[in-house]
Amino acid sequence: MRIFTASLATETNTFSPVPTDMHAFEAAFFARPGEHPDRPTLCSSPVPILRRRGRAEGFTVIEGTSCWAEPAGLIQRQTYETLRDTILAELQAALPVDGVVLGLHGAMVAQGYDDPEGDLLQRIRAIVGPDVLVAAEFDPHSHLTPLRVAQLDLMAAFLEFPHTDFEERGEHVVDLSLRAIRGEIDPAISTFDCRMITIYPTSREPMRSFVDRLKALEGMNGVLSISVIHGFMAGDVPEMGTRIVVVTDSDKTMGDALARTLGHELYGMRRETAMPMLDTETGLDEARRLRAARPDKPVVLADVWDNPGGGVAGDGTHILRHILLRGDMGSVALATIWDPVAVSFCHAAGEGAEIDLRFGGKSGPHGGEPIDARVKVLHVADAGWQSFRASRVTLGRAATIRLVGTEVDVVLITSRTQTYEPDIFSNMGVDFMRKDLLLVKSTNHFHAGFAPVASEILYVAAPTSYPTDPATTPYAKASLALWPRVPDPLGLDA
Repeated sequence: MRIFTASLATETNTFSPVPTDMHAFEAAFFARPGEHPDRPTLCSSPVPILRRRGRAEGFTVIEGTSCWAEPAGLIQRQTYETLRDTILAELQAALPVDGVVLGLHGAMVAQGYDDPEGDLLQRIRAIVGPDVLVAAEFDPHSHLTPLRVAQLDLMAAFLEFPHTDFEERGEHVVDLSLRAIRGEIDPAISTFDCRMITIYPTSREPMRSFVDRLKALEGMNGVLSISVIHGFMAGDVPEMGTRIVVVTDSDKTMGDALARTLGHELYGMRRETAMPMLDTETGLDEARRLRAARPDKPVVLADVWDNPGGGVAGDGTHILRHILLRGDMGSVALATIWDPVAVSFCHAAGEGAEIDLRFGGKSGPHGGEPIDARVKVLHVADAGWQSFRASRVTLGRAATIRLVGTEVDVVLITSRTQTYEPDIFSNMGVDFMRKDLLLVKSTNHFHAGFAPVASEILYVAAPTSYPTDPATTPYAKASLALWPRVPDPLGLDA
């Protein structure tokens, strides 16, 4: 048995001012054939999993290129086509193969390509023919197109948000792929369009119980896999929106019915799934109250929309400026602000130096003006990093500063990334457990890592360039017949 595997992934915010080029992939993660580390990245777990399984079970794995760029704006056309054609050439050289198993994200958009993953899969199918298994793991914050489904024999997305299960779901896809190649199962994909777009955190109800039930259904009565494609509201493409995917063992009729039933159930919860969000001043008032009530642990406040994981620059200063103006928030640490220029100044000055520094607010007007302050350089790193489960996420060159006359520390980075786990602070010289408030830029991926160390977690919706309200977002390509723009597009409300 011979299996080809590769990964090409990023998440494209079509409203973002930050373009994506080859350097963006090389700066975040780029592994040529055979160079992928044994630990996975968010969208490439099938590669190291297949490597391990192949060695243990005696089949041949041919690795292609694996790469990831931090979420941002449109992918440069030449960059996408170069990466696509590289992987296709590697596949062509690997023939004959019995299967192709890919790690994809599902929300890529390139110049001239609304559906790069569909384009890639269609070209792969043309190379291997109709009888070779083609499978992929996806991020749920993606778009599901008929073109993709038509090329795939099986697929699954992460079920958890935060995505704590990306490696587990990679194992799931690999296991089903091997069973299919061996003739033990005959997968059939069913989908249902829920005609809506919102946020579905599994760190709270009702999504916690819904996903737990999906997991319980897998492996029962011919159901091989169930996924929720959350959709990505910052991607203006025709298939933007929420969908259910059911993979059965050669029973598409049953799969279609189950997908519809689950889709209707999720649709009925659409007003309840998103976490409560506060405005900036209310959030800071609540954080101060909670810290006074429980001083043993810091309060964690999420800057939900100025999140590089959603494709924005992540250099917004709105909440930080309010913290500084109030002067009553105690000891604060912020992760992170993307500012390569400010980082270079801090490195040039060195640890312990005090300098006048302008930082943040450079990518556009939406997240606030730059901050000008006298700062002390507390820590510098040539290769900063943080954990995300079993993977390691680069910060690039990084620096930690303290604004003189305050207890406010800020982690500055050069490689854009959202905040995942508390070691983003400790790796950069910040004793986060001694802080009153931890301000993190992430929608929900931070939750699993920070919940054990936080007295409380609050979500704040501050100004940003991210399109936060799909009811009013000026989409040009996405369907306008989705909830919440339309009150009841499926006509199921009583």
